[in-house]
Amino acid sequence: MRALHTFLFLFVLVSNTSAQTTLDGYVLSSRGDTLTGANIWIAGTFDGATTDLNGHFQFRTDVFGPQTLLITCLGYDTFRQELNLAAGMLTLHPRLKENSAALREVVISAGSFEAASDRRRAVILNSIDIALTASATADIAGAIATLPGTTRNGESGQILVRGGAAHETRTFIDGLYVQNPYNSSVPNVPARNRFSPFLFKGTQFSTGGYSAEYGQALSAALILNTEDLAPQTMTGLSLMSVGPGLAHTKRWERGSLAVSGSYTNLAPYFALVKQNIDWIKAPQSGGGELIFRQKTASDGIFKLYSSVNRSWMQMQYPDPFDPENTSPLRLQGDNIYTNVSYRGILNEKWALFAGGAYTFNRDQVETDFDHDQKQQSGQARFTLSRPLGEYLKIKFGAEYLQGRYDEWYQTSGSPGIRSLRNERFSAGFAETDIYFSKKFVARLGLRGEHSALINRANLAPRLSAAYVLGKDEQIAFAAGRFYQTPDYELLRYNTDLPFEQATHYMINYQRIREGFTFRVEAYYKKYDDLVKFTPTDSRRYPGGSGYARGIDVFFRDRKTIRNGDYWISYSFLDTKRDYRDFPESAVPAFAATHNASWVYKQWFPKLNMAFGATYAFQSPRPYHDPNQPGFNQGRTPAYHDLSINASYLTNLWGNFTILYVSATNLPGFKQVYGYQYGTEPGPDGLFPARAISPPAKRFLFVGLFINFGQKYRVEETTTDDL
Repeated sequence: MRALHTFLFLFVLVSNTSAQTTLDGYVLSSRGDTLTGANIWIAGTFDGATTDLNGHFQFRTDVFGPQTLLITCLGYDTFRQELNLAAGMLTLHPRLKENSAALREVVISAGSFEAASDRRRAVILNSIDIALTASATADIAGAIATLPGTTRNGESGQILVRGGAAHETRTFIDGLYVQNPYNSSVPNVPARNRFSPFLFKGTQFSTGGYSAEYGQALSAALILNTEDLAPQTMTGLSLMSVGPGLAHTKRWERGSLAVSGSYTNLAPYFALVKQNIDWIKAPQSGGGELIFRQKTASDGIFKLYSSVNRSWMQMQYPDPFDPENTSPLRLQGDNIYTNVSYRGILNEKWALFAGGAYTFNRDQVETDFDHDQKQQSGQARFTLSRPLGEYLKIKFGAEYLQGRYDEWYQTSGSPGIRSLRNERFSAGFAETDIYFSKKFVARLGLRGEHSALINRANLAPRLSAAYVLGKDEQIAFAAGRFYQTPDYELLRYNTDLPFEQATHYMINYQRIREGFTFRVEAYYKKYDDLVKFTPTDSRRYPGGSGYARGIDVFFRDRKTIRNGDYWISYSFLDTKRDYRDFPESAVPAFAATHNASWVYKQWFPKLNMAFGATYAFQSPRPYHDPNQPGFNQGRTPAYHDLSINASYLTNLWGNFTILYVSATNLPGFKQVYGYQYGTEPGPDGLFPARAISPPAKRFLFVGLFINFGQKYRVEETTTDDL
């Protein structure tokens, strides 16, 4: 729940609009024509707008002092103007010069949903969208699950993409791989993403065919880019139904520092809302975060993010061999994550990124066995990029990761088993963007990797391209090879395994115009060298295979309904695999043929309220029923969920305050994710079973969030803030 605390506190900060500058004006060509669709923003921030049909723009910003205004428009040079911002209104009438090399406005979109600070790209979801998706309760993974290509996975809470398992989607923060993006949990009890969506100014969710810059992900990549300087000095207090939180941010001219802490205890909530888990000690957690940002003399930016968290819980857990019986289980999880990076310009031509990250994660389980699992890793990475003339851009880089996996397992009366694995992983990549014309751009990439743990290397070629059909529409294509080292759990007994691999092919059509976004994409994935084993043999070996194919559709409308915004997504998935302990090729238990979501949010200015709703549908998923012939022949009931949230904005004792309430699965639909079967038949000759379902039909949340020293002004709040 720590990510929820951070979100709701930062929601207070983002919604506050006092002491702002309003920028207003028209963007013109050098001949005096108004320009529609020009993108205007303040450099280093997410503050900006897009010109309307008359070339007009207006937006507000919290930053002050000397700033740089940037404007881009297809067919024109990038416009820069130095401003000195102070509270009030600033009127501008910038003129842009035509540029035959404005080809870089073509964006390769195959497989990718983006919400980037680069406003030339198609903004699909921003941080507010992610946070206010009703069914997600401010969880990044929960919001991503409303996009096409994903399958909801209530038993783990993790992201499943296009027939891929959860571990085949990897998370990157500022280009650096995140080893443990989810909170510690036990099987069939869902976990949350560790990070608040408001930490990030750019969110790119790639469902396949992604850049050679990223690797070690067979199915998808969630690429998150952190915010720059905090907007202003502020202090916030959160009082919630699950625990308190406190945060303070200090802003100075070229830097900022934020410190926050939170504590959650679900025992009071569970006392009011009945759970289908027999809790001995309800989940609790405590942690803190530190965020430091500093602009350098050369206009580069240095970033440091660090978080620490401890969580614990104890319950009566179903016996994996006999689900009709339970035994006490205790889990304690400890996590430390630190990410440090620098981004800047060298010699006015080369763009440099350099960064490093450290992760430590320990999960201790005590039941009728003891399981102590420790993972830690340190990594370093750099990239360099620059344009070569008007029609070519190159980018290359390298990374190194040193990891350690230390696992101890012991049952009563046994000496215990230890598994220790050390990894030294290195990779390099190079890619180039080639602008063949004003309408056609292609990206060629090559990535090479080496794993010392399995003593194997690979080369992964990748290609993507986009062609502009008209002013507001384009088609894009992507193809490539993707590799992933087998999970540590698969390397316990032997490391003589190759990289698992997948080949992606996809093509899409996208149209974005005047508040509407429409996108459709078809894809095919082929899997090779997946790890296999049998239940009676501990040896792992390659030879697994599979495929996934389907169509994803996305539509968003931010214009038709006044102060309203909604999106609809649909996915069709056809997939089979022969891997792990599968006796034959079959649909895996985490795949559903049909997935659909409808997300809606509405701002009521006269009531000072924001409202959101999400409806999700998922067709039945397969599971293996040992009481019936065949494999994975059972089917769960169809999944339904209707969730809502609401926010009321006001001033409490002169301080800006938000009252926030949310409820998931409001009608109480029965949700079943699968079934757990015993290993031995009962007296009736049938294997006993229990349904895997949520801990409760609904999750209800209430929070009061106070931002000290700031006031809410209704006349300065728009749907862009919410």
